[in-house]
Amino acid sequence: MRTARFTLDPAFTVGDVSPRLFGSFVEHLGRCVYTGVFEPGHPAADAEGIRTDVLDLVRELGVTAVRYPGGNFVSGHRWEDSVGPVEDRPRRLDLAWRSTETNRFGLSEFIAFLRKIGPHTEPMMAVNLGTRGVAEALELQEYANHPSGTALADLRAAHGDADPFGIRLWCLGNEMDGPWQTGHKTAAEYGRLAAETARAMRQLDPSVELVACGSSSRSMPTFAAWEATVLAETYELVDHVSLHAYYEPEDGDADSFLASAVDMESFIENVVATCDHVGARLKSAKRIDLSFDEWNVWYASKWHEIENSAARDWPEAPRLLEDGYSVLDAVVLGSLLIALLRHADRVAVACLAQLVNVIAPIMTEPGGPAWRQTTFFPFAQASRHGRGRVLDVRVDSPTYGTRKYGETDLLHATAVRAEDGTVTVFAVNRARTAALPLEVTLHGLDLTRVTEHTVLSDPDPDARNTLADPERVTPHRAEGTVLADGTLGAVLEPLSWNVIRLA
Repeated sequence: MRTARFTLDPAFTVGDVSPRLFGSFVEHLGRCVYTGVFEPGHPAADAEGIRTDVLDLVRELGVTAVRYPGGNFVSGHRWEDSVGPVEDRPRRLDLAWRSTETNRFGLSEFIAFLRKIGPHTEPMMAVNLGTRGVAEALELQEYANHPSGTALADLRAAHGDADPFGIRLWCLGNEMDGPWQTGHKTAAEYGRLAAETARAMRQLDPSVELVACGSSSRSMPTFAAWEATVLAETYELVDHVSLHAYYEPEDGDADSFLASAVDMESFIENVVATCDHVGARLKSAKRIDLSFDEWNVWYASKWHEIENSAARDWPEAPRLLEDGYSVLDAVVLGSLLIALLRHADRVAVACLAQLVNVIAPIMTEPGGPAWRQTTFFPFAQASRHGRGRVLDVRVDSPTYGTRKYGETDLLHATAVRAEDGTVTVFAVNRARTAALPLEVTLHGLDLTRVTEHTVLSDPDPDARNTLADPERVTPHRAEGTVLADGTLGAVLEPLSWNVIRLA
């Protein structure tokens, strides 16, 4: 096969990576919370019911921000239900996922969970703009963040949290363009409500960062027009607009599935163009950044088969959306991470949906173990080594034909230069059966050796980690990767995610 090539030069960069690019998502959906992060009575649970085995994996994953409490769930959520003595909290019907919410795990427990992960992990709080509005958003903000001396701040202290939660990043609702959303609105209706909510929240605290709802997916019939209408109302009041995207193979089309990042990159660029057009029309010097706060591989077609099943009769924490991920899925997820990094100049926040059990990199068994899915490894490696400044990568690659995207590069790659001058190359070989030779020319980089080249691949693309075999798939070291005379040479295994570190 022809060699794929690109050049790295520190004079040509994309932008700095925001730590928030490695965020995740905890929604009251299925077993993400109950028997996921929270399981009192589990052998590994701490005094507050948090599973310490899950905590260890979340720390290893390197999550930096966690969106909460939804998702579709938030559009019917009453924040007051989730605070105060647990025994006094009401049970509620959750329309979004046709489940019963006990509220045993709420706002205080969520903040305590994040603090146990570590100081590098911050909350991203969503307010309900589906069935509620400005007043309730302000009440939640005051309860969470005001130090003391008001009814709601003092109520928080009476509930056992004397110190404010310090939530800086807020989502103004969730997927309000979607007819499945409780309280679904038109763009004009939502734009007006989001603007009024944003204005009021900034009166309470001018330093908050706010995310307006963009389209639920690029395939929505109102895509781009929705963003333009919403931003016309909110442009000077918000900091980010959201994007959501999930990918799965359609009709067994693995080749198009492997090229999912082509769609993600185009989606990002389309939203950037829309934001900048609105800014130009308003003659604003401000720039709106992107919050890609839901993204993942999700076999949504399986969910739609049971979505309206009569068997879902308001259970507590049912097993929903528990996709088991293969090597193929992990390679696609790695490519999606590359797409986010390649647009680090505008993607300021990104949240892998979700964190535990629900289309997640971490799985648990009630009363039993927790384990890493195949998708755990690309995310953890990108979070660990993808910090710094993204270098501009323009690949010259052999191509292959896809049903959805036409001729597509077999190589998908990016590179990040850390503050200490070391460089990490992230690369995916989309060829399912053939190795791909890679040559990278280095200009202006004082690098002399390869410190590590790890690969996630397997002769069986359907191999996955399970309860019975939790370590079936793990990254392994590649042999023969060399850096000599300013040129990196490597061979990328078929259908593989690669991390090559240079010093």
